[in-house]
Amino acid sequence: MIKQSVIENVLEAALSTGGDFSEIFIEDKFVNELALQSGKIEQSISGRDFGIGIRIFSGLQSIYTYTNDFSEEGLLAAAKRAALAIKGGTTGTIQPLKKDIITPIHNIIILPNSVEHARKATIMRQANDIARNYDERINQVKVRYLDEEQHILIANSEGKFVEDTRIHSRLAIQATAFEGKEMQTGFYGPGAHAGFEFIENLDLEHYAGEAARIAVTMLHADECPSGKFPVIIDNEFGGVIFHEACGHGLEATAVAKNNSVFANRIGEKVAPDIVTYIDDGTLPNEWGSLNIDDEGEKTRKNILIENGILKGYLIDKFNARRMNAEPTGSSRRQSYRFNPTSRMTNTYIAPGSSTPEEIIASTEYGIYAKYMGGGQVNPSTGDYNFAVMEAYIVKDGKIDRPVRGATLIGNGAKTLQLVDRVGNNLAHGAGMCGSISGSLPVNVGQPMIRVSEMTVGGTKGE
Repeated sequence: MIKQSVIENVLEAALSTGGDFSEIFIEDKFVNELALQSGKIEQSISGRDFGIGIRIFSGLQSIYTYTNDFSEEGLLAAAKRAALAIKGGTTGTIQPLKKDIITPIHNIIILPNSVEHARKATIMRQANDIARNYDERINQVKVRYLDEEQHILIANSEGKFVEDTRIHSRLAIQATAFEGKEMQTGFYGPGAHAGFEFIENLDLEHYAGEAARIAVTMLHADECPSGKFPVIIDNEFGGVIFHEACGHGLEATAVAKNNSVFANRIGEKVAPDIVTYIDDGTLPNEWGSLNIDDEGEKTRKNILIENGILKGYLIDKFNARRMNAEPTGSSRRQSYRFNPTSRMTNTYIAPGSSTPEEIIASTEYGIYAKYMGGGQVNPSTGDYNFAVMEAYIVKDGKIDRPVRGATLIGNGAKTLQLVDRVGNNLAHGAGMCGSISGSLPVNVGQPMIRVSEMTVGGTKGE
């Protein structure tokens, strides 16, 4: 991308006023997005984004700047401007750059940029037709296609020099059912760190069919009762609750500033023995996986909670200084425009020994949340509020009638302690996670679990 000699000069210029660490992040990204509605491609966007981020540390001070000017003069000027914010430090030294050779963990077969848009649009139309043909009440379907090819180079004053290529592909299907004045929507959005082969091999009958089924099922569902009940949360995207309400509290972004209920609690019992919580960026071809993080560290399997005991946090390089700890390969950013920080990759509750049938059969009365929707969380407290896209009453150990309007309300740390069943059917769901370093692909996951008591907001009492 840029000559090594230029990179070395930029790193040195960044330390010219007393910094002790400097880093350069170079990104060249290609993006394709298509949107289909009413059976027609309504939007087709292709673009390229190129830029460079420069970061400087001086003790516990961090300076970040970025530029699109990749000339040596432009980069040196940007580095020197950033360095002016550093005052009175001990100037660090530049170690000789040594290129790291990484072994990719993701098998990429078909580069998305090599595939014509017509081929992509054909699959989108197939998904549209499957959803529309599911039921005559489905009268609106939206299908969105996304692929990204990101080339990065990371170098720093400690001698790190590493390059990587990341490929992401995703298909999102939204179906809407109408009958009279009633309207309900279903959604499914599978994604992977993979090439176009992922899109071509998708089981469209399943994904498009499920989006349509959810919409039709919820069309005339009963109103959800409100109160405190046992709640069964199904596998896959059900893990979004603990991603939001617990996962963010285990990131050094919050922990290093004591803005987390999990700060300074390593070794404490924070969940039942049956709960093990993991963030693993090494899972082959998973949506949230990476070969290296955005500081050039290899991703790894980080066990955060093991058999209920808090074992560790997700730590980036800068917050490692604050915490007197080691980075965990967890530093991420949306693009060169963002200063990186600790973020999740593929975060999930490990499988337990109960079968889904056993969990349901052992529940006398409660709520079964099959598919989660969106929600809100206060990261400093873990208090959350999540909508349930598809829910059912559980009565006498059996799934009963569907209900709509269900909202799960609670506190992540407290909810974690109330997990009393963990299933054996682990699955992951693809999503996007927003935080101070931008919006990122992440997987959330879990097997079916049961929480012994949760506050359920509904539209009627029972």
